[in-house]
Amino acid sequence: MKKRKIEIMDTTLRDGEQTSGVSFSVSEKLTLAKLLLEELKVDRIEIASARVSDGELLAVKQITQWAKEKGLLDKVEVLCFVDKGISIDWMLDAGAKVQNLLTKGSMNHLKHQLKKTPKEHFSEIADVIQLAETKGIATNVYLEDWSNGMRNSKDYVFEFLDFLATQPIKRILLPDTLGVLTHYETFDFVSEIVKKYPNLHFDFHGHNDYDLSVANVMEALKAGCHGLHLTVNGMGERAGNAPLASVVAVINDFLPEIEMNVSESSLYKVSKLVSAFTGFGIPANKPIVGANVFTQTAGIHADGDNKNNLYFNDLLPERFGRKRQYALGKTSGKANIQKNLQELGLTLNNEELKKVTQRIIELGDKKERVTKEDLPYIISDVLDSDGILNKVIIKSYLLSHAKGLQPAAAVAVEIEGKLFEEHAQGDGQFDAFMNALKSVYKSLKVNLPKLIDYAVRIPPGSSSDALCETIITWDNNGKEFITRGLDSDQTVSAIKATEKMLNII
Repeated sequence: MKKRKIEIMDTTLRDGEQTSGVSFSVSEKLTLAKLLLEELKVDRIEIASARVSDGELLAVKQITQWAKEKGLLDKVEVLCFVDKGISIDWMLDAGAKVQNLLTKGSMNHLKHQLKKTPKEHFSEIADVIQLAETKGIATNVYLEDWSNGMRNSKDYVFEFLDFLATQPIKRILLPDTLGVLTHYETFDFVSEIVKKYPNLHFDFHGHNDYDLSVANVMEALKAGCHGLHLTVNGMGERAGNAPLASVVAVINDFLPEIEMNVSESSLYKVSKLVSAFTGFGIPANKPIVGANVFTQTAGIHADGDNKNNLYFNDLLPERFGRKRQYALGKTSGKANIQKNLQELGLTLNNEELKKVTQRIIELGDKKERVTKEDLPYIISDVLDSDGILNKVIIKSYLLSHAKGLQPAAAVAVEIEGKLFEEHAQGDGQFDAFMNALKSVYKSLKVNLPKLIDYAVRIPPGSSSDALCETIITWDNNGKEFITRGLDSDQTVSAIKATEKMLNII
């Protein structure tokens, strides 16, 4: 079966920039324009609205200059207005050669916003198209609010399309401006138009107010539209536009009759860059580009992946330049941990793996997730505990630290079955804890080792909620030894290291 080729127009730099609080700098627009056309290989990019600002003009000039040198100028488009040629003058100054002319696609907009008749509107549009043609500028036409036009003033829409069929234009752009279409309507409306005007090129421009944009895109394609308008990360006004990454994956996997140029492997890279430029984080659960979409959390899933990839679907992370990950936490099983150990180049025997698994589950009950980078610390802590008899157990403690008051600690410690309680003050919480312990051991006529070094570290790249490993060096009558403690709380990890010391002596 011969595939039907469609165009992908990315409008992140124009419609995506209408996301509340987002404004790309000149250099950012140029960088993204290059990536979108050369690496992601979209067919066209809409980069700006005419007459917006001096900064916008400068950005368009730089992009068109670059595009002209690369032979890509016909792929660069600018939103223009029916304004008696003012936008055309702006286009000429900017060096752009394709205008996307904004017109009224519903009687409601025409009547209440422009307060004009269809004949008056069409006449002004014809003048702008003719002027653009004489200046060497190609024209595509947006039918703003087209979706409501089809719902409520279909006769007007077809009267408009009859007029446009007589004009020297390249494409007609059909926007669901307010994101109100259902997928059933999208199919019906687009198919009706495509059948009636088989010689015209139609693009579908979907918004995501009801979270239906991807479904609407699928139906528009099935109905025969020739192009799509998408944005990176689904950026855009209100709930945004149809998201580029999701649409590309859907087309490749579910619409085999459709062919396009977009390079899947660059989607994630561009997505991350747009997120960095805009300051808008990518939701962890966002399809294709989110942090969690290729992360297995449940241990049974990792086990299934080991057994004939039972939990894989066609969305393999390698398609998008990513890797599958296996989360560590209270739902982790041994399979999850083994996957992470393989990446780190570490091996454990079954008994060691069982102990590490149990420790990760315990930590997961206190901390949202454990990272792969935490694993060496956990292993060190678990294996360091092996062989140490728990004759001494720190049963409970209360640490207090208030402004203007000296830190204090109350400690209950069980030594070979007998409970001792003491409280003390110190220069800090851990110092107060140690002073309370010294009081306990003083009553037993035992001197505790001297603390000669105290180091705290977290895994590289971790955040403030990372696991802490506290490493304490002790001097016991001239003999030095080290104990480690691991916890998400720094003081608690030091107390765990101290409990090991008490058992060793």
